[in-house]
Amino acid sequence: MSTLPLNAEADPLAHENAALRARIAKLEKINAALMDRVERSTDLQGSAFTMFETAISLEAMVRDRTHALEDALARLATVNAELAEAHAGADAARARLRDAIESINEGFALFDADDRLVLCNEAYLGFWPEVGAHLEPAPTFHAIARIIAEKRLTVGSMVAPDRWVSDRLAQHSVAGGGHVQALTDGRWVQINELRTSEGGIVGIYTDITEVKAEDARERARELGEKSIILQTTLDTIPQGVCVYDRDRRLVAWNGPLLAVIGLPVEGIALVQTHDGLVATCARHNGPMDVDDPLAWLPAGVPEAVSRRHHANGRVVEVRRARMPDGGMVMSFADITEALRSAEALERRVIERTAEMEEAKTAAELANLSKTRFLAAASHDLLQPLNAARLFTAALGDRKLALPTRALVAQTSTALDSVEDLLEALLEISRLDAGAIQPEYGDFPLHGMLATLRTEFAPLAAAGGLTLSVDTTEHWVRSDVRLVRRILQNFLSNAIRYTPSGSVRVYCETAEDDMIRVSIEDSGPGIAADKQDEIFDEFHRLESARRIPGKGLGLAIVRRASDMLRHPIALRSAPGEGACFSILLPVGEARAADADEDRPAPRARSMHNVRVLVIDNDEQIQRGMKALLGDWGCQVTVAASLADVRRQAERALPDIVVADFHLDDDEAGDDAVRLVRELAGREVPAILISADRSDDLKARLEGQNMPLLSKPVKPAQLRALLRTMLG
Repeated sequence: MSTLPLNAEADPLAHENAALRARIAKLEKINAALMDRVERSTDLQGSAFTMFETAISLEAMVRDRTHALEDALARLATVNAELAEAHAGADAARARLRDAIESINEGFALFDADDRLVLCNEAYLGFWPEVGAHLEPAPTFHAIARIIAEKRLTVGSMVAPDRWVSDRLAQHSVAGGGHVQALTDGRWVQINELRTSEGGIVGIYTDITEVKAEDARERARELGEKSIILQTTLDTIPQGVCVYDRDRRLVAWNGPLLAVIGLPVEGIALVQTHDGLVATCARHNGPMDVDDPLAWLPAGVPEAVSRRHHANGRVVEVRRARMPDGGMVMSFADITEALRSAEALERRVIERTAEMEEAKTAAELANLSKTRFLAAASHDLLQPLNAARLFTAALGDRKLALPTRALVAQTSTALDSVEDLLEALLEISRLDAGAIQPEYGDFPLHGMLATLRTEFAPLAAAGGLTLSVDTTEHWVRSDVRLVRRILQNFLSNAIRYTPSGSVRVYCETAEDDMIRVSIEDSGPGIAADKQDEIFDEFHRLESARRIPGKGLGLAIVRRASDMLRHPIALRSAPGEGACFSILLPVGEARAADADEDRPAPRARSMHNVRVLVIDNDEQIQRGMKALLGDWGCQVTVAASLADVRRQAERALPDIVVADFHLDDDEAGDDAVRLVRELAGREVPAILISADRSDDLKARLEGQNMPLLSKPVKPAQLRALLRTMLG
């Protein structure tokens, strides 16, 4: 072990020994001085008595000094013994420390606060043998690092000596842990440095060459296993794969490669280079395609997908991808069958598309036929009902006995029920068939709500309910007819199924620029598990079985709201009433027309008014004649355009009431135009039809012919006649 000399002043026993020696020397000087003085005194005085006194005095002084000297010598001997013992202990400690340091396999080096080497072992010098010749005087760490760099003892110092010294000094000054150095003789050393309490640094140097070798062997083993796995994986995939390095040499491939690219089994020797691959494929499979699918990818093109058409008709998809080291991976997939399947599938798609187009056309024709059927069915179904309504109304206007009047009232109620059922069924059919299409527009809610208040106030009063309709200034955008129908069904149900209390209609602003219109009642409420079922056709709650109704109103509401894309909602619980609501988009408000505030003209009396009724059904003719006759009108009837001409030539009517559908494809609007031509003026006219289609509305637009739907409500007909006659 190499050590440096230790400082003696640092030993406390040695210091005390030196002090005692200095004190003895001082006492000896004092004793000599006293003896010299006695001798000089004897020479000068010469007196025997004086000499005797002096001798006595000197004897006492010498005795005292001698005792002091003996004490000092005794103490010196003790200190010398303790010092010898301390030196022996220190030597033993040094020997043990030296033996301990030398016994460890790791290199050990101790640097003091001035970064000078204080102590090191042979293992340390084994890493840096050139440093051993420079241990006297104690070298600094910087000097040792410079020696290592100059002798090129580490790999880093071989590359850049100055930089290695700078980095090593920085690591040493931090002394915060370990790092690894590669030596030029093939060894690896791990250095762990820590700072001591006195400001020095202690370093432990461990040879980890074997660990590094084992780690390298483990990595090689793992790499080999991964290579085997990778090769196995490559061999199991159906695509052919090959890898070329940056020098365009073949470094890896899989089993299916040769079969996919169309080369013989021994062809691997022909594709050892990329140029060989291109040349061999061109020789065996025909000339290259225009886009050169096997070419080496240029720099900047990370990936490319091409098709290689072989001379035998096969088609191979080629994928090329550049690797980070400049090489290229190529994969080949035979897509011949896939292309044939795709072509077959494309033909099938074309055929199915044609079939679907035919089916669509057939469906559209069927839908059109259904719409026409609905119009015809509506006419045929409602025609006798319309006649019955007219006869019942005519009877109701006459003076009858009370029992007979009661029977007429019951008949009218039964007709109302049949009418409601047929209208609901036909409306659902039209909604399902798409015969009703929304006509969106902006309109104020206050007018619609006011109409609903007027329409349902008598019904609510008859049931003992309080009906309140809040005023609102909101405008919405939707189909005014369908929205009115939805609100009518909500309000009708609320009044019908609320035995007592109140019904309220109100509006409020909702999220996303929407207006919520709600109809809230104080009825029995609806359980949560039943709230979705009530929107199904003919579904009614058990508690409502005794109340008249068909269970179709809410089914119409759901279809209409779905068509309009306006969400509806229900909030209810048993015993807490129900609140139905619909969300409507906010509309753009506009100035009201001046005619809206103009008072309605006073209705003209219907006495002796000449009315021409045009209808191909004799029952309707008789019913209209009876009803209008009871109102004081002079009624003539016609069943065809020829009858219309004859009647008009005899006497021009004041107003015409015509059914739209006549025999032999004749139409009511054509009959009205004939009357107007004969009269030379626009004779007022009302058309009646069970057809509620948009086509009919479009046909009548601009002809000033209001349309009443069958079955005709007498009160509605009378009000319209009075209005049109002015």
